[in-house]
Amino acid sequence: MTDPAHPLRNGYGLDPEDWDELRRLGHRMVEDVIDGFESLRERPVWQPVPAETREHFRTPLPLEPMGAEAAYEEFRRYVSPYPRGNSHPRFWGWVNGSGLPLAAFAELLAGAMNSSVSGFESAAPLVEEQVLAWLKEMLGFPASTSALLTSGCSMSNIVGLAVARSSKAPVDVRRSGIAATPRRMVFYASSEAHSSIPKAAELLGLGSEALRSIPADRDFRIDADALEAAIEADRRNGAQPFCVVANAGTVNTGAIDDIARLADICMAHDLWLHVDGAFGALAWLCPELRPKLAGLQRADSLAFDLHKWMYLPYDVGCVFVQDARAHRDAFAVSPSYLSETMEGAAARTTSFADYGIELSRRFRALKVWLALKAHGLQSFEQQIRENLRQAAFLAARVEAHPDLELAVPVPLNIVCFRYIDRKARAEELDQLNHDVLIRLQTSGIALPSHAVLHGRFVIRTAITNHRSEYSDFDILVNAVARLGAELGSGTGRNALAQRSGSP
Repeated sequence: MTDPAHPLRNGYGLDPEDWDELRRLGHRMVEDVIDGFESLRERPVWQPVPAETREHFRTPLPLEPMGAEAAYEEFRRYVSPYPRGNSHPRFWGWVNGSGLPLAAFAELLAGAMNSSVSGFESAAPLVEEQVLAWLKEMLGFPASTSALLTSGCSMSNIVGLAVARSSKAPVDVRRSGIAATPRRMVFYASSEAHSSIPKAAELLGLGSEALRSIPADRDFRIDADALEAAIEADRRNGAQPFCVVANAGTVNTGAIDDIARLADICMAHDLWLHVDGAFGALAWLCPELRPKLAGLQRADSLAFDLHKWMYLPYDVGCVFVQDARAHRDAFAVSPSYLSETMEGAAARTTSFADYGIELSRRFRALKVWLALKAHGLQSFEQQIRENLRQAAFLAARVEAHPDLELAVPVPLNIVCFRYIDRKARAEELDQLNHDVLIRLQTSGIALPSHAVLHGRFVIRTAITNHRSEYSDFDILVNAVARLGAELGSGTGRNALAQRSGSP
């Protein structure tokens, strides 16, 4: 019943009048979520959003309530049928993780607790502290390392580079700004660096011209000799080198830079070493892969994601900074309304807001905490190892097929390959592989992405999916060969030549 003394109860209350009705709807939502996970393999990997659905998202701002059940029906009709697709067993695009069901429910629990995890006396910061301690132990970093959960590796890279800038600047750049430095501060990354690195240069006031792009070798690892030459040239020309960014798993091919060599260079030149280990750093879980990552623990800062090769739902990344004081000095502010008390709700241990950009921070740690407790670290190690075996399996299938070729070696979990029509010219082959990829995606068969390597368009398969089976890679290989033959022969080749502008 509505209460006339409380007009918000007359249809406009924000809490339900009937909790049992909400309970029934919630149970239905949970059943739908579980059904969705259970039936993933029966659905297309991805499908375009139809015009009717796009038009629905142009409707005006709702002023009157439609009710929770009706709103959920709209979600079921217009939203849930059109996901990005990365939960599906045959999604291998852009290094997107596949999402654990239990962690999805952890998001519900975190939302219900509604914690702003900047600090203060509550359970959520304690969970994050424990998760960060586990992650440091997991990757072999000292317990004294400062750490922070973030929205993802892009933000982790910004945090790590912000600390590097503040730590290495000859002036207090937080107070005086980067323009007060007597020499231009510059830093280095390979031509294979993630796009978040130049973006960080811009956001930190360094400017994109402060980022020196160092050539990569044939295996897409940074050329260490060219790096040293660039550092010495910048010093001679009056600039101030301050940081080197190493890749632990490049986005295009999964290449891992020689981190130990880069650590030696940084030590010799008094530079900060930041490692972008978005997914590749987690290969450390497999002892047999640790030689590839030698020198990882020498990084001054490390960025990595848990929503990639730890299979957690978006979003959750992490950044480590070895110098805890430098980390705090780069971000801490102390307004009176955030000051702590000895007891009560404002008592706190770690003020996470002092170690990053966000003051309002959601409870990301809960899904990590629940997943590690429920599955144990060894389960993740075994699954990462299985993805690596799957990458080797796919590479072998490609090399054995007469109409496919492996574009580059497979150092980790990314397999880049292409269809070969021996009667087509090079530019026609690029168009052909582009068309094969688009047909794969729009048909819902599989969803790899693409890359341009050594000037050629290739199909890129990034395997960070815990639901993939070996038969899925057979489906991919067979589909690429079939589509390539259909699109690249006879009239198909004539149409291909027209699309590519060839005579």
